[in-house]
Amino acid sequence: MRFRLRDLPAMLGTPAGRLHVRQGLAYRSWPVLSPLARLYRRTVVRRTRVIAVVGSFGKSTTTRAVAAALGVSDHRRTLLNAWYWIALALLRIRPGQRHAAIEVGIARPGQMKAYARTVGPDVTVVTAIGSEHHRSLGTLEVTRAEKSWMLQVLPASGVAILNGDDPNVMWMKEKTRARVVTFGFGAACDVRAEDARLDWPHGTRFRLTAFGEERNVAVRLFGRHMVYPILAAVAVSHVEGFALDGTLARLQELAPTPGRMDPVPLRDGVTVLRDDFKSSLETVEAALDVLAQIPASRRVVLLGAVSEPPGRQRPMYQALGERVAGIASHLVVFNHEFEPYWSGARRAGMPRTSVIDAGRTVHDAADALRRVLHPGDVLLIKGRGPEKLDRVRLILEGRKVGCDIRYCSIRTLECEQCPMLERGWGRHRVIM
Repeated sequence: MRFRLRDLPAMLGTPAGRLHVRQGLAYRSWPVLSPLARLYRRTVVRRTRVIAVVGSFGKSTTTRAVAAALGVSDHRRTLLNAWYWIALALLRIRPGQRHAAIEVGIARPGQMKAYARTVGPDVTVVTAIGSEHHRSLGTLEVTRAEKSWMLQVLPASGVAILNGDDPNVMWMKEKTRARVVTFGFGAACDVRAEDARLDWPHGTRFRLTAFGEERNVAVRLFGRHMVYPILAAVAVSHVEGFALDGTLARLQELAPTPGRMDPVPLRDGVTVLRDDFKSSLETVEAALDVLAQIPASRRVVLLGAVSEPPGRQRPMYQALGERVAGIASHLVVFNHEFEPYWSGARRAGMPRTSVIDAGRTVHDAADALRRVLHPGDVLLIKGRGPEKLDRVRLILEGRKVGCDIRYCSIRTLECEQCPMLERGWGRHRVIM
């Protein structure tokens, strides 16, 4: 939540700019709010069982799944997962509330230790360790060590819910004195899934085995990687004493998290598969895995940049271009990195005219897609959160979109809720 002081007058001239300034001030209130939140946690809501969700990706959907499984109100759509918003999540717990689920994210070394001491979790869920923090934390070893603080503060009576398929997550089991419960597809996991298969356009089906019980499960989330949040939620509900069938009934009603494998039908018969919230390399690969399974007349991909790409960037983008060529009829590239995407797709045999430079604005991208899309197509939109590629979907829906800024760090508003969507920034344009 950083902004330049010289941009302040322009930002104060717009509703969204004023919101961003307020968020920036709230962001900086952690030193004041965190002691208050910590005291509140240790006194007023000390009997509330707090479940903390950490990891490189999958946190938001897992937090929502845990909340659904436990019958807890979900405030996640209005909260971020760091600093002030962690304190606010704690202060929102009502006296006498049985459970609370809190997502916790980090951006640099040292943050998780402070968060862990403030949250004081009874249960910690670790979703995955991946490349999202490649630039800020450097290595997977540093990332897992940082995130393990939320396990280290667990009491002996607590529970660590770990992704049993991720060796970097399982490394953390030595960092806690709490009971360890695992989830995943591996045969050794305490809560495991088998035979996961896409049931387009309804969701995903799989066979669940959990603590000696078996069930056939159908959920509204899409893809093998979206089964993990369901498994984690089942594990949490079990250790918290909830019956499996009631838990599954609640989880089967859980809708996709906006911007995370979220299908949106358009009036012209095209389905947009939104996955525009973030784009670490692992989430790009997972989204393409799902797209490859969708029985559409044609599959089209709009790709932006990869977040914090690990290793050499050009070979990575070329490999993604090759991957798309084996799945989709068209690759539309937004903003930059066109040449490596193009060369990879061409090397894999995609026709020259099927790899399209979408330009540098969302209107350019929408125009390019209008020339390509036909009824029955599925369009995957995948890009970094600040690129706000959901604006492309809104343009294709026929919405008026005046906002064409290339980078926006307002994260507490969906584009369709933003007061600047239609009016645009005009003379108040700033790099946010």
